Amino acid sequence: MARNRRLILSSPSEVWSLLCDGYRYGEWVTGTQQVLDADPHWPEVGARLRVRVGVGPLTLDDTCVVRICEPERRLELEAKAEPFGAARIAMRLVPWGENTLFVLDWHPLRGPGTRMHGLPVDYVIAVRNGMMLTKLARIAVREHTETDSATLQDTPSG
Repeated sequence: MARNRRLILSSPSEVWSLLCDGYRYGEWVTGTQQVLDADPHWPEVGARLRVRVGVGPLTLDDTCVVRICEPERRLELEAKAEPFGAARIAMRLVPWGENTLFVLDWHPLRGPGTRMHGLPVDYVIAVRNGMMLTKLARIAVREHTETDSATLQDTPSG
């Protein structure tokens, strides 16, 4: 299993709002070339997100299914990328003062990934997921800052 942690300088509700918009996954999930479709009830249990992943011309279509959803606390997905099998992606949002400690676990469930599971593969996945969390953190902080700026501009000066 590959595990990554990242302190995001935004509240859990702000980070959760990014996770709730399936069409935004392409902004922060490394390797996503295009979000093809998101169920309207995303991220409720059973909702599906269809994405095209890959590098350059080498692509495949992937489907993520929500398996566990605890708003503003936990989201677990099963990512299916045939013929490569499936993986469990577990995201936890831990309040850390006014910020969020984001914990991401990745674990293969079935397919060739289960046989290749171990230190070298986990290392590559951890590097990828680290890049992904850096992007997510930047988006969350940027939007947090924009919200704060808009609030200040809307406040009448005394």
